[in-house]
Amino acid sequence: MTMEVTRCLLQASDERHELGDYEQGVPRWCNGCGDNGILTTMQRLCRDNDLAPERTVFVSGIGCSSRLPHYMHTYGFHGTHGRALPIAEGVKMARPDLTVFVSTGDGDCLSIGAAHWIHALRYNMDLTVLLHDNRIYGLTKKQASPTSPLGTKSNTTPQGSYLEALNPLTVTLGVANVSFVAQAVDWIPELLYDILTAAYRHRGLSFVRIVQRCPEFMPGFFDPWMQDPRRTLILRHASGLTLSPAIAKTYTNQLEHDPSDIHRAREIASDEEPIPVGILYRDDDVPCYEDVRHAGAVRTAEQVRRGLAAELDRFTIWPDGAER
Repeated sequence: MTMEVTRCLLQASDERHELGDYEQGVPRWCNGCGDNGILTTMQRLCRDNDLAPERTVFVSGIGCSSRLPHYMHTYGFHGTHGRALPIAEGVKMARPDLTVFVSTGDGDCLSIGAAHWIHALRYNMDLTVLLHDNRIYGLTKKQASPTSPLGTKSNTTPQGSYLEALNPLTVTLGVANVSFVAQAVDWIPELLYDILTAAYRHRGLSFVRIVQRCPEFMPGFFDPWMQDPRRTLILRHASGLTLSPAIAKTYTNQLEHDPSDIHRAREIASDEEPIPVGILYRDDDVPCYEDVRHAGAVRTAEQVRRGLAAELDRFTIWPDGAER
């Protein structure tokens, strides 16, 4: 049965999915960890967009954030440290028909995986990338990460971290071919859902930095932002976020921001006080790498055999007089 026939049969069934269809296992994150809210949001997103579990893939690397595929009843790939993005790119090149999400952390993506992060943005494949940023290494029990604020005391920086924190948003907005950049916080679930939904619906690489709490190793760090809504700057626009009356009433510090303006997006991203929440930049016209390279093209068994033979022949040492 061909892939196309299988797809038609799945569509013909017109099966609707419930929230439980995407739930798997009992999350082992700490109580109060922002990863719990991100997981719930992703399960809601899959349900509301009726994503077939057998056609949805979650890819991750190493870290607390990277446990997310274990709790999604979809296909998943728990990769090695820093390698979530190239694995996801390989999945998308082989099967461009699948919906692919990437769950990565501030260490997994911004430290050991930094080169993959930069080039994944440049390739602009149709992936939704969730950067879980709690500003500390949690799985390995409290070491400073690239986004740890200056002076953060940890097991690797007992006297306080010496460097200014890396800003993932400004770096991302400086890469060629970037097409979607947004920021969310885990303690405003309504906006987290709206931002991730917009990211999923964008065709291209959607990069969403999610500022999240780590109650174990950064306890109370984000309390000032949670307790004072004025310290959150909500970005709204007709082609960005539209706010519900309840959110608009609570978070009155708002800015009308056109996400097509990359220069203004960079200015907003460079200032983390108040913390900007919303869609900073979007360009729907950036070509996707899988389209440029005609990913997923069907090859016959004979074409595959000839291709492999040609590659192997390049390294063959032929005896004198042998027929080539």
